[in-house]
Amino acid sequence: MAAKLKKQFEEYQTGAQHLVVLLIMIVGFFCLYQFIVIPNVFGTFINSLFAPYGEMLEKTGFEEFKDGVKASVPKDAEHQNYANIEINGELITKEYIFDCSWKERKTVEHGYAKGANEFYFKCPKLGESAIIIEPWVCLWLLALVLSVISALLISMFMPIGIGYMSALFYGQIYATEVKLRLQTGFTDRIIELLVMPDEQFRNVDNNEARSVFRAIWDRTVTEDLASTHVMQNFDDIYYDEVDNVTFRNEIIYKRIKEFYSDFLLKEIEDTKAGIRWSENHFLVFNGLTLYMSHHFCEKYQNIVTGMAYGGAAFLIVFIGIRGLKFIPADKPSFIFLAIILEFSMLMLMAVTLLFTEGEERMDKIMKKMEDANKSSLETQRVQAEDMHMLTNALVGQTSALIKDRVEKAIEEFMTSNDEVEKKIAGAVADKILVSLRSNKELEYKK
Repeated sequence: MAAKLKKQFEEYQTGAQHLVVLLIMIVGFFCLYQFIVIPNVFGTFINSLFAPYGEMLEKTGFEEFKDGVKASVPKDAEHQNYANIEINGELITKEYIFDCSWKERKTVEHGYAKGANEFYFKCPKLGESAIIIEPWVCLWLLALVLSVISALLISMFMPIGIGYMSALFYGQIYATEVKLRLQTGFTDRIIELLVMPDEQFRNVDNNEARSVFRAIWDRTVTEDLASTHVMQNFDDIYYDEVDNVTFRNEIIYKRIKEFYSDFLLKEIEDTKAGIRWSENHFLVFNGLTLYMSHHFCEKYQNIVTGMAYGGAAFLIVFIGIRGLKFIPADKPSFIFLAIILEFSMLMLMAVTLLFTEGEERMDKIMKKMEDANKSSLETQRVQAEDMHMLTNALVGQTSALIKDRVEKAIEEFMTSNDEVEKKIAGAVADKILVSLRSNKELEYKK
């Protein structure tokens, strides 16, 4: 699995084909949202809030014309087929007009005036003047954000050869496996088995699983009396009838969590979920969690926070300008732009925080530091014992045996035909002679 993922990571890194496909999708979705979806949704939203209702409908009619334009008509002229008729000044009362079309309107012909790149809203609740919304000033940003989100989501389902997010997810699986190897010191095979999905791990040979479990068990031994795995023997816990998947998920994972950290265990679980996504791209949340938690949030969290504050500053400036009457009430496009910008930044910040790992409590951090120090002291103690054993061997009964082996090795090197070995042997012999002479001089002085 690891070799396969590595090959895919090297072969399918994000390249020109990914960016081209992503750009095409963004442009397509942008046109769809800017010219069709957003005008219809915006018009429906305004209509639901300000269209005549109740007693007002008893005094006036309200009909939909061609291009989705809605306007008030005389009461005696309602319920006619206006859907295929272009709006006309002679047919409407001009009391209610909701026009989100991309067509220019003229007062002489249509009863009101607006540009081709303007939306027109008029009703008594909005005041005497009509409200003009300029979509290329305020709504393009919303269309761009929605198009980018849509394109990225679609790319998660695409093959990794052309899917931008798919390639990023595969690359993150391999990158997280490399990070796990560096953090734990385990071999490639052990990491592969740790992150292997349950259904695949169930087919692993029992002898191999037992060997891997024992290696992890020996590595995660601690002397912490508060730990749940103090003085437990692996052979007492693991037996032939045990379910390997259950043993790994409940016991091995717990030891790793207590010995290393909660975050390292989360890396293992998220990588395992990412591998499940690689087998079924409809499990989008699995791949997204891995990428967001272990790459995007770690690398771009401060940038996202800064952008959110920048959007807030942008909004405050335009609201201040509006308060100074430099932005007219009947043309609030710049206010809409600031609101949409801040909304987008806050949503991005919310998603980032959603996938960000929470800060650990101070007592847990101190416990992990204590465990790490104990582990370091244990390593130094073992090394000291080894050095003590070696010293005893050199000055004890085995000193003669060691001397004979050194002399034999030097003799073999000296008689070797290899020039490199002769030079090495000569250098070793010189060092030994210097050491012996120094010892004799010390004994003579004494």
